[in-house]
Amino acid sequence: MTLKLLLIGSSSVGKSSVLLRFTDDTFLSADEISSTIGVDFKLKLLDHSKSGRRFKLSIWDTAGQERFRTLTSSYYRGAQGVILMYDISNRETYDALATWFTELETFASQNVIKFIVGNKTDKESTRTVTTAEARNFALSKGCIFKEISAKRNDGVQEVFEQLVDEIVARPELWQKDASSSVAKGAVPGGYAVNLGDRDQGGWGCAC
Repeated sequence: MTLKLLLIGSSSVGKSSVLLRFTDDTFLSADEISSTIGVDFKLKLLDHSKSGRRFKLSIWDTAGQERFRTLTSSYYRGAQGVILMYDISNRETYDALATWFTELETFASQNVIKFIVGNKTDKESTRTVTTAEARNFALSKGCIFKEISAKRNDGVQEVFEQLVDEIVARPELWQKDASSSVAKGAVPGGYAVNLGDRDQGGWGCAC
């Protein structure tokens, strides 16, 4: 059974770092990889203890730059879960969540599970967005909320496990899409670069 998950948010919030930490337990510094171009994706098998099922997660890391917005909009189709990410030490990335929600509401399914994630808690000394403020915003949007650190590997696994929990609890999200080519990770337009293709330099953005 395949679930399609999206990582969205402004450039430099660490979407690719979170993805690599979850799938490969790897962290790369910003100077080791470049910004995601278009959309990258990775696959990860997850045994869901509550349901006794094994799910294949097709996780898509979307570019945060404005020039790629028209390129990535089609990738919302078929997604069961979306992680909206910001950097707790960069106020602009948090303020930009409103724009990302507008895009999400335009292109994604109405029932998609939404998870707001504040990354880079290792930068606590330069925090510009309080936990309480972000949590209240998530509540107002009907979203799950968590703060994490991809660098320290703090909370990353829990985000994906909790997101899958919420999706599995709503069978209408995944049962009808189980055979969908999009949910299985098809690449419309061929604009994806596999983050796991290390030999060919297919790295995305850790930022």
